Amino acid sequence: MTPATKKKIGIGLGILTALLLLGLSIFLFKRQQLLDYALQQVKAKVERKYPVVLTLGPARFTDLNTVQLNGVSLVPTATPDTLLRAQVVRASLSVRSLFAGRPVFSNLEIDNARLSARQTRTGQDNYSFLYKKKKNQPEVPRDTTKGTNYGLLANQLLEATFDNIPEEADFRNFLVTYRSPRHEATLTMPRLAIEDGDITGQLTAVIDSVENRVGVQGRIDASDYEVDAQVFGLERRPVVLPYVQSRYGARVQFDTVRVSLSDKDLNGDDELTVHGTASAANFIVNHPKLSDSDVRFPRGGIDFVMKLGQASFALEKGTRVLLNRMELFPELSVRRLPVPERVIGKDINGLTNRNQLLAGIQLKLNVESAETKANDFFASLPEGVFETLEGTQAEGTLKYRLMADLDMNKLDSLKFNSGLQATKFRITHFGRENLNKLNEEFPYTAYNDKGDSVKTFMVGPSNPEFTPYNEVSDYLKAAIMTAEDPRFLTHRGFMEKAFVKSAIQNLKERRFARGGSTISMQLVKNVFLTRKKTIVRKAEEALIVWIIENTRLASKERMFEVYLNIIEWGPKIYGIHEAAEFYFDKRPDNLTLTESLYLASIIPKPKYYRYSFNQYGELRGSARYFYRLIAGLMARKGLIAQSDYENLGYAININGPARKFIVRATRDTVRTVVAADSSQYEPLNLIDLLGGNTAPDAGVNTAQDAPPAQQPATPPTKP
Repeated sequence: MTPATKKKIGIGLGILTALLLLGLSIFLFKRQQLLDYALQQVKAKVERKYPVVLTLGPARFTDLNTVQLNGVSLVPTATPDTLLRAQVVRASLSVRSLFAGRPVFSNLEIDNARLSARQTRTGQDNYSFLYKKKKNQPEVPRDTTKGTNYGLLANQLLEATFDNIPEEADFRNFLVTYRSPRHEATLTMPRLAIEDGDITGQLTAVIDSVENRVGVQGRIDASDYEVDAQVFGLERRPVVLPYVQSRYGARVQFDTVRVSLSDKDLNGDDELTVHGTASAANFIVNHPKLSDSDVRFPRGGIDFVMKLGQASFALEKGTRVLLNRMELFPELSVRRLPVPERVIGKDINGLTNRNQLLAGIQLKLNVESAETKANDFFASLPEGVFETLEGTQAEGTLKYRLMADLDMNKLDSLKFNSGLQATKFRITHFGRENLNKLNEEFPYTAYNDKGDSVKTFMVGPSNPEFTPYNEVSDYLKAAIMTAEDPRFLTHRGFMEKAFVKSAIQNLKERRFARGGSTISMQLVKNVFLTRKKTIVRKAEEALIVWIIENTRLASKERMFEVYLNIIEWGPKIYGIHEAAEFYFDKRPDNLTLTESLYLASIIPKPKYYRYSFNQYGELRGSARYFYRLIAGLMARKGLIAQSDYENLGYAININGPARKFIVRATRDTVRTVVAADSSQYEPLNLIDLLGGNTAPDAGVNTAQDAPPAQQPATPPTKP
């Protein structure tokens, strides 16, 4: 190659290099201009979509397609309270899209950001604009007189959440705070990353003084509103739900919770249908009204089909609940009527205001389980609920069903049905407690309402005060069965109509005004369980009663015999032998009709026996009502002669030690046979017992709460 040729090539390369450098300079200069323009477009787009002021700091390219902004802030126009501030924001920018005038950002990275949400006492906040309807959206008529449309609200929240989640993101040192007059929350995230839809991260959450350190893993597809994520406690510590604890006084915790959302659909009636799943490991609930100990679900989950609409919520057909090894299929519908349609009234539902929580509520619930092997059924029971039955083994299968229909506008129409269906069921091994001890002599410990033991005695022949069934007055047996449980000899442990009637009165009075327990349930409560009134204890009681009654573990005669020998008849007075001596200085087989009616009348409130009399030893009006009522029913059923009923007197001769504890009071000159409180002594469904056509399980037990009266003196204990 000649020198001239080399010179020409050199000049050409120089010119090409110069042109490339010039082109690169122009490209870099133009790229920066286009970037500034694109960021202005982003700012304008955000401010058109939301009522905010978006401030973007200086921006520059740190490499060919990575953009860095030094400072970003987002301030609502309605308040100068900054919602979001970030020190550094990085993102990948497609150069091709930039020159095409449609910039596409991806791989968002944010360092040292702070999201500060606040709400004032007047209700003003700096965040609700994110999910409220935008001004430029077409106005669609909404009927707001029928209550909150939870379908629209949930749809807005879901779309706002998914629309604001980037496909690629990496948050470092992200601090989120929330402050309101009622709640405070701080979330510190060292790192939270979204890469190709995969979510990973850790955070420390302090909500209303409850701290949790949790990890997050999962996957999200924002464009299809799909998510599958799990939250778990770090360092082997459980996650505690703070709001439930502060609002309801309950401790709810779990080791891991997994939630997925697979589909959502908002129809033309503004009803939102959501499909998804939720599951938890080592889920624990603790509340004093639920149980006096932790209720633990080792493993459970739900595949749900949920519908939300105008003041309504439903779990629809297709929903499946997995409780350890048992499958349940619930269908639930909850609706709240508009305020003008809500009925209130003391005699209707006990409500005094249309804005009360239960006003206008209509609830329907149907639950059915799959046919479950008996051992799987017992193994699936939550820990801490059925402690007496822990370790129980059995043969056969069980199937559970439940139906409830509640309309607070027509509370008296309440319907409830619950039961187990057994196939070839047989207990092969008792658990912690041997239920068969009802057929044997056993030690019984009586407890007071505080849970303190009062006395322990043997229930059987070795106890000289034990009274066999055949040595108890027939008057007393008939009076107690008529008053407490008129179908005891024929039912299988439960009287659903009694339970429903009790539930109606309890709802009306907002307290446990009346119990719905059969003699079987009272027996199980006294022999196997504590006296604490918790939901868990009631559930355990019901299952034990079902087992005893449906496997014929003990005869009705033996059950009633044990019942008579252990129940409380007065302060530290237990069993019919002590009761007959304490009140009448008699043996149980010598009790008269009047004496038997008296003993039956005090079973619901044995410590307040002395308030049945006035200073002249005459029965008060409410006690007279009870006497005439029960004696009349006994006569109608042929348990006593009609002449016994007609000649029934009200003079009770208290000849035993109880005589000196009778309260002295002013003579009752106003009422004679009219009841002072008929609900206190309304132990049964009169239509049924007088020969009506109601179901054969009708009946209601007497009131359970003691009246606000002076505490009676405690009689001396027997040596």
